Amino acid sequence: MKTFSMNILSHRALQVFLVACLVVPFAACKKEEAPKEAVAAPLTAPADDDINAWRAYVSDAVTRNMGGISNQPYVYLLPGENSEGFEGSYERLAEKAETDVARGIIGGNMLAYASPASAKMADIVVASFKDVPADTMKGVRVLFIGDAADNERVKAAVSPAGVTYVFIEAK
Repeated sequence: MKTFSMNILSHRALQVFLVACLVVPFAACKKEEAPKEAVAAPLTAPADDDINAWRAYVSDAVTRNMGGISNQPYVYLLPGENSEGFEGSYERLAEKAETDVARGIIGGNMLAYASPASAKMADIVVASFKDVPADTMKGVRVLFIGDAADNERVKAAVSPAGVTYVFIEAK
């Protein structure tokens, strides 16, 4: 009886081993056949005030700079100063940005500011962060897309809040 049950176990083990030998090489082939995703080159900043081109550029820049942020980012895009209705757009966006920041932004979120009118967008950021208490926005990423001339001013305004600051020069 022992010999019979031993033969069944040996036979069963041999079957499992053979199946494994056949399955593993095929599984490995399937993995190698998977298509590899091509990573597109980053978009460059539009040379003009075309708002649609800016939307595409900002969307690309925000996506590339999420860095672990899983929440939907707050994106503030101001049109160029020569755009129709610029003053109204500026006032509305400034009010929205200030209200959002005043309510409080918790860690795991991103605030992205961009505009062909970099100095005006920098004004919005500075005004939005003027009353934020120190170290109350740790874990929040602030992305500013604008002119190098506005970088330090924006960085100085947002840094006391404890944010992670990222600057992209819009050339």
